[in-house]
Amino acid sequence: MRLDKYLSERTAFSRSQIKNLISAKKVKVNGVTASKADMNITGSETVSISGEVVRQDKKLTLLMNKPKDYISATEDKTEKTVIDLLPPEYKGQGLSPVGRLDKDTTGFLLLTNDGSLLHDLTSPKKHVPKYYIASLAEPFTDKAQELIIKGIILKDGSQCKPAKAAAISNDGKEVLISICEGKYHQVKRMFAATGNRVENLKRIAMGNMILPPDLQPGEVLVLLDKDLTEVLNINDIFSALITNFMKSSS
Repeated sequence: MRLDKYLSERTAFSRSQIKNLISAKKVKVNGVTASKADMNITGSETVSISGEVVRQDKKLTLLMNKPKDYISATEDKTEKTVIDLLPPEYKGQGLSPVGRLDKDTTGFLLLTNDGSLLHDLTSPKKHVPKYYIASLAEPFTDKAQELIIKGIILKDGSQCKPAKAAAISNDGKEVLISICEGKYHQVKRMFAATGNRVENLKRIAMGNMILPPDLQPGEVLVLLDKDLTEVLNINDIFSALITNFMKSSS
C-alpha cells in the first residue's frame, strides 16, 4: 500500500497535505523519515506524523457524550450535527452515528466507519439493549410500569417489545428504562402512551458499556476491541444499574 493512501485513510489530511508533510520531513516509518509519498508499506509499520503515532486500523469507532442541540447525522444544511463536534483528527474518516439520538436527547452515542459493526448494533435481530434515564413531567406509576413490561402499544397502534422500567428517584419522576429496538422517538412515545411526558432524556449505556462519568458533553473516546465486545454484549445490566443508582442516592 502507498504511504499517502495509508495516511489518508487514517487521518484527516488530504493527499496533497500528506505530500507536504512528507516534504517537510514530518512523517516517519519505523522511526525513519519518509522521503516519498508513494513508498510501499505493509500496514504493520509504526507510522508517525510530527511525533504522533498514526493508528494502524483504518476502522474507527468513537463514543461521544452527545450534548443537546446537535442532530445525529453526518451533515445538515440548517442544523448542527454531531460530526461538527469531532476533533480535527477524526474528521474526514467516514464516521457515521450508530442509530439516532433526538436533537434534545443527550448521552451515549457511537460513531463508526465500520460497516459490519454498524449493522450489528442497529439490526433488530441482535437485541442490543440501550439504557436511558428519563425525567418525567409526572410520577411514574405502577400501571405504567406494567404496560411497559408487557410491551406497550403506542398511540399509532404499533406495539413495542417488552421492556424494563423503574423509578430511581424519591418523587418517581426519574426513571431508568431499557429497550432493545429503535422505533422513531420510541422512549418518548412509550411514556406518552402511559399518559406521561418526557422532559429530559439521556442514554447512559448500550450493551454492557456505561457512559464514563468523566466524559464531558461533546467529548469523544476511542473504543478498543475490548470496549466493542462490551457494547455488543446483550446480557442485561438493568438490575446492576438500579443498584448503582440506589447506592449513589443513599
